[in-house]
Amino acid sequence: MNVVTEARFVSRLTRDTLALVLAGGRGSRLSSLTDWRAKPAVPFGGKFRIIDFPLSNCLNSGIRRIAVLTQYKSHSLILHIQKGWGFLRGEFNEFIELLPAQQRVSETAWYAGTADAVYQNIDIIRHHNPSHVLVLAGDHVYKMDYGPMLAAHVETGADITVGCIEVPLEQARSFGVMAVDAAWRVIRFAEKPRDPQPLPGSSDTALASMGIYVFATDFLIEELMRDAADTDSNHDFGRNIIPGAIERCAVNAYSFRDASGNAQGYWRDVGTVDSYWQANMELIEVAPELNLYDQDWPIWTYQEQLPPAKFVFDDADRRGTALNSMIAGGCIVAGATIRRSVLFPNVRVEARSDVDESVVLPNVRIGKSCRIRRTILDKGCVVPDHFAIGYDRDKDSRRFHMSPAGITLVTPDMLGQALHTSE
Repeated sequence: MNVVTEARFVSRLTRDTLALVLAGGRGSRLSSLTDWRAKPAVPFGGKFRIIDFPLSNCLNSGIRRIAVLTQYKSHSLILHIQKGWGFLRGEFNEFIELLPAQQRVSETAWYAGTADAVYQNIDIIRHHNPSHVLVLAGDHVYKMDYGPMLAAHVETGADITVGCIEVPLEQARSFGVMAVDAAWRVIRFAEKPRDPQPLPGSSDTALASMGIYVFATDFLIEELMRDAADTDSNHDFGRNIIPGAIERCAVNAYSFRDASGNAQGYWRDVGTVDSYWQANMELIEVAPELNLYDQDWPIWTYQEQLPPAKFVFDDADRRGTALNSMIAGGCIVAGATIRRSVLFPNVRVEARSDVDESVVLPNVRIGKSCRIRRTILDKGCVVPDHFAIGYDRDKDSRRFHMSPAGITLVTPDMLGQALHTSE
């Protein structure tokens, strides 16, 4: 098959694919970062939200029919999508639809699992009548062209294709783990196993599901209806749909590679405080694996119109500087020092303060002569003058959330600032 034909084949597939982005989960392992927002709405990378990555992947892959399924505390997520993702043209059958849990099949049933969330919207899927459905998790950070995966699904004649990556064996307990044969057909699938099975020929690597699935539409509907009728099911893709289909159907694994095809692609499950902090810190490396400056694969988002970042004062004891850091628009560093940190929009850091290896979310105010180290400051925090975080673990753990790796998470509520509730 020549290159021109391949490109046309893939573009026809992507044009006739409906992407379903599952964005209803809380993400409880992120602790208080998800007290007032769903995990896909958590800010990431200085100006984005986590959901921007799968949505951008869809657009860059040529998939422009997208539905986002929401449930848990979805207000900020819905606002973000309405503000930043309303540029698709309905006249060309392009859209991003929001599908909140709305008791479509029962007056008492909210989304009970990932498969149930899709099942409750079968009528909408039928209305759009795509040839294929691409099911995506809305809470992972990565850049991926879905076109080749769709093409592989069709060319191999698979009933289900599961996107996968190789992960260290000790991390595999947090994922759905697959065993495959020589043709990459899945022969076993275990969701978050206690004893993950390594890849053939490897003692320290397992094949993990990325939470990305491709189905022909008719086949997906049949499997969802079969699962809905099973009263013992958890109605979940990873726990029920995929394992239940392995014996009856052709379930194939698709290995996610980088653009060269020679190396594992960048993919992060930023589902814990430590992994979230680490993934943000990776972005400030000289040549990070996740290139946010890639003009060939842009990450789209809603941007508030803010002035450029500003660094003021040049006195010996109060010099506004930022070293090995990412500073978003609207920030003012007023005689403070920022090292190896990510500052989101509209952050202000006052004189003689030091911020080191920290992730500072939007609208944070850090007072004078503060010391902040290895800390995540949630949106809207106001840190008083002369305050220190990240230097006394015992003291911090009594007041804030302390991760296993020693990252301190601070929210406005922990500082006695009730932004979301009234006294």
